[in-house]
Formats: sequence, C-alpha cells, structure tokens
Amino acid sequence: MLLTDSFLDYLLYERNYSVGTVQYYRADILELQKFGEEMLGSLTPSDVDAELVREWIVSLMDKGLAPNTINRKLSSIRAYYKFLLRRGEIAADPLRKVTGPKKRKPLPVFLKEGEMDRLLDDTDFGEGFEGCRDRMIIEMFYATGIRLSELIGLDDKDVDFSASLIKVTGKRNKQRLVPFDEELKRSMQEYVEVRNEAVPVRSDAFFVRKDGRRICRYIVACLVKRNLSKVVTVKKRSPHVLRHTFATAMLNNGADLGSIKELLGHESLATTEVYTHTTFEELKKVYNQAHPRA
Repeated sequence: MLLTDSFLDYLLYERNYSVGTVQYYRADILELQKFGEEMLGSLTPSDVDAELVREWIVSLMDKGLAPNTINRKLSSIRAYYKFLLRRGEIAADPLRKVTGPKKRKPLPVFLKEGEMDRLLDDTDFGEGFEGCRDRMIIEMFYATGIRLSELIGLDDKDVDFSASLIKVTGKRNKQRLVPFDEELKRSMQEYVEVRNEAVPVRSDAFFVRKDGRRICRYIVACLVKRNLSKVVTVKKRSPHVLRHTFATAMLNNGADLGSIKELLGHESLATTEVYTHTTFEELKKVYNQAHPRA
C-alpha cells in the first residue's frame, strides 16, 4: 500500500490530477491487486506479470465490461507500473506486451426494404426540377451504393445509358464501373429531360442546382435527411445510411461479399464483412420476436 500511496500522491501533487481522477486510479490498482491475490495468494508488484494482467482483462470481459472501460482501467495500471519502473521498484514493465480489447465498431444503420419502398413509391418529393432531382438522388444512392462524394462528382459523360454503366471516381481517384438496371435507367433519363428543360445553361455535372452549378454536399445531405425523416425515426439519416442499405439489401438477396466489395469500391473484404454482422443481428431480432421459446 505504501507504493500505491506514493503513486497516488504523485498524481495528486505533482501531476495536479483531481481527487476524483486519483480515486479512479486507486480503485483500478486495488482491483487488479485483489484479483492477483485471489489467484496467487500474497502479491507484490514484482509478482504481477503479463499473463496475470491478461487473465484479469478476460475476467473483466466476462463480467460484461465494455472495451472502453477495460482500456481505461489498463491505462491506470500502465501509469502505475511505469511509475514503479522509474523508481526502481520493479525490474520490468509487465504491461509492455499487453494490449487491451478492441473497441466494438457500431454496426451500420440501414433502412429495411419496406421502408425504402415507402420512401420511393409513396413519398411526395415536390413538383418540378428539384423534386425530380431529389427523388433521383435517393434512388441513385439506393440502387448503386455510391458515396456522397462520388455522387456529387458524377458528370454527364460518366453515365453510359447504352451499356447501363456508371463510371464512379472513388477514394484516391480510383475508378470503378457500377451497373444499373432498367428502372434506374428510366428514372435517370426522365431526370435528364426535366433537368435539361429547367436548367438549359449548366455545368458538366450530372446533378446540378437550379442555377446550373454542381450540387454540393450540404444540399444533398439536407435533402436526404429531410426525406428519410418521412419514413424512419433512426437518429442517423445521412447519405451513408443509403449506402449501407444498398449493401445490406444486396447481401439479403443473395449477392456474394466479393461482388458487393467491388460495387462499393472497398479496398479490403474485411470492410465489407461488417454487413454480414448487420444481417445476423437482424436475424437475431426476427428470431427473438417470432420464436415461441426465444
């Protein structure tokens, strides 16, 4: 306890940590010490090794503690043993080769197919050029899975109606071809007719504003959020939600991960695999709601 008290005094008086923060450090150190004593009996700082710390981490995970909480506790222990190492109280840092649990990435937010049907078939996007354009943007995101930056970067020359392909310029200027179906083709052709009549003088951009300039990120983000709000209550209502919706719908309807990876323009298959977790979570929800013994 004398060493622990010296460390806590160091934090309080030399590092000017608050009393509340120092209490967190104290609780974390005592928690590891109690765990070690239950495992080994008596325990000194020199008895603590990497294996014991790893077993402690596993015990914390078994209790259901979040990775952020465990890593905060580890940070306390690291600071303590670095202090002891500088003081010459231990010969080696037992946490030098210990890594904490990885933070869980939040699963992508996506819309269900029925919600997308309501959005595209039943939502009033308004009259004229802007209403037609706004609906076209929503449909383009859902049908192709392209990113926001890729959509606003599209030029007329990038859309090949005869081959039913869109040339998309993604991250690091990497280009890929994304196919589209007859329904999207008809929608795009209708949009182009309305656009050309309403905005005769314009840039080379496929999606433009009323004054003919290329549409900007802010306008697209706002129109997506406004229209998604009409069918869903989820907090996140961004263009990226529609990209996630495209990928999830493709996976649910039989597309393989490799194909989805290429369509999305992902560098690694590991990035695409997050959608398998999303689909599995949805399956678990359905199971829990439907199965009589769930």
